[in-house]
Amino acid sequence: MTMDCSGGLPKHHYLESKKKRLTWIFGVSALCVVCYMLGAWQTISAPVNQSELYQRFSCDETLSQSGNKTSSSVSSSSLHLDFESHHQADSNKTEAVQKFPLCDMSYSEYTPCQDPTRGDKFDRNMWKNRERHCPTKEEQLLCLIPAPPKYKIPFKWPQSRDFAWYDNIPHIELSIEKAGQNWIQVVGDRFRFPGGGTMFRKGADAYIDDIDALIPLTKGNIRTAIDTGCGVASWGAYLLKRDIVTMSFAPRDTHEAQVQFALERGVPAMIGALASKRLPYPARAFDMAHCSRCLIPWMNYDGMYLIEVDRVLRPGGYWILSGPPIHWKKNWRGWNRTREDLKQEQDSIESVAKRLCWKKVIEKNDLAIWQKPINHVKCVKSRKVYITPHICKSDNPDMAWEGDMERCITPLQETSNPNDVAGGALEKWPERAFAVPPRISSGSIPGITAEKLREDNQLWKERVEHYKRIIPISNGRYRNVMDMNAYLGGFAAALSKYPLWVMNTVPANSNQDTLGVIYERGFIGTYQDWCEAFSTYPRTYDLIHAGGVFSIYQDRCDITLILLEMDRILRPEGTVVFRDTVEILVKIKAVTDGMRWKSHIRDHESGPFNPEKILLAEKTYWTGEVKKRKVVEMW
Repeated sequence: MTMDCSGGLPKHHYLESKKKRLTWIFGVSALCVVCYMLGAWQTISAPVNQSELYQRFSCDETLSQSGNKTSSSVSSSSLHLDFESHHQADSNKTEAVQKFPLCDMSYSEYTPCQDPTRGDKFDRNMWKNRERHCPTKEEQLLCLIPAPPKYKIPFKWPQSRDFAWYDNIPHIELSIEKAGQNWIQVVGDRFRFPGGGTMFRKGADAYIDDIDALIPLTKGNIRTAIDTGCGVASWGAYLLKRDIVTMSFAPRDTHEAQVQFALERGVPAMIGALASKRLPYPARAFDMAHCSRCLIPWMNYDGMYLIEVDRVLRPGGYWILSGPPIHWKKNWRGWNRTREDLKQEQDSIESVAKRLCWKKVIEKNDLAIWQKPINHVKCVKSRKVYITPHICKSDNPDMAWEGDMERCITPLQETSNPNDVAGGALEKWPERAFAVPPRISSGSIPGITAEKLREDNQLWKERVEHYKRIIPISNGRYRNVMDMNAYLGGFAAALSKYPLWVMNTVPANSNQDTLGVIYERGFIGTYQDWCEAFSTYPRTYDLIHAGGVFSIYQDRCDITLILLEMDRILRPEGTVVFRDTVEILVKIKAVTDGMRWKSHIRDHESGPFNPEKILLAEKTYWTGEVKKRKVVEMW
């Protein structure tokens, strides 16, 4: 008998055993295929909404009796996810969507925290009546601010720099009051902005060229500027083509709607005033500050307003003053003031500037320019000569939200070398946008490193690429952009190549104060408590980004009030991008559905397994109506 060499069994027994093993393997494989096909068939016929899912698996007896089945295809579920309140977090919510009524047309330009009627109740000393005075909880409006009846979508940039629709801001006061100064003109159905100003006799462009002849504006050293008492912001508008971004601000109603005109033009601006509170910007924020006949009493209150400008100026930054009292010997008659009065004012300004250790760079024609020192090595020694203002001691210079102005000099970081820039020198623009800011390289913000900045930049590069596929970022649709929780300014940096600007807001009660970093990167922004209204007019932003904002504020104030404020400042057909957890986004959507917004929840850009989702919303176009007056016949 033939034997195999391995086990001594007959050969036909070996073949039989091998055949059985192969049959068993094929059988198991066939069973796996059948199970897979069965599972695939069940997936295709799976329920397409949460309520049907609960019906099939009896997760909720009540839902299983009331859920509605649908035969809709699930192919679009990745685009329009059904996160309506079926999950446990919102399972008890049964009330209908709250529909918000329209406010009266008299509120069309309502600015809650700068309402003139409320401001008149406060002290006029130091212009305290022009500061932020927000409504109490009982005074807050629970209605939608209407646009004017004939409102039109604003012109796109750069045309918007020179034109705005009359029906959007129906105020002709400035065109009459400033007719001889070419601030603004009414031409048919639109306003035209010629670029003029009180001191811009040849236009803002020529005026800026005059400044450029005295200090270098186009070499990248000057990137951020602040314009106090900005008018319609023509100075900031024409600086933009020189890659200088300006924070323009002015009080409400000094001249009717001047900040509103600025924002309608697509120029950065805020309602604000130099009064008794600090400006809402960090220390060492601006490379240049400007006042063109801004009517600010610089010499009053021991020079406190110039001291505040010193706080927000970067080391080596410039302060530019034009108009009274500069060049008073020639212009005093036209200003309707005496020579003695004007001389005294200029002498007082010169004295305060000298005690702040500023150097007067030049005075030529109607312009005078001073420069802040790059460090305080000599300034500290000069306190033996100049007793006031003293250098502040126990103070956080970046704490600007609702803080009182100080009558002391904000200290710069110590350095032993008189040639060193205190705190560290900045890169020139545009390299500044992605260089490591001194506040990070010095380790002054705990937990934030150069590596975290790099990761944040990469994160926002990917996010903006994703946004470009779902909203029209790159075609000029958006000009005025708001980031409600800006962190390190990564969103603004990723958008910097597009024709838009970003108002970077850092929550005032944030654990990490990063607004100084944003300014050191060459962007602008402000502190903001989102339990209160923002310092702007209605309908001034095209795109609002709200990443994690409601996780911060959901336990601090009513999110409905935050959403109504977002509706107030968002233009008709404007877009909002929310990023948060599903539970919070569902709550947000429940409110916005009653605000005439269209919205849907989408997956995170990394895919459906990321717990953070995106709520994409659009404010629909609608306007208010003018009430018809009743005609009363006189007998």
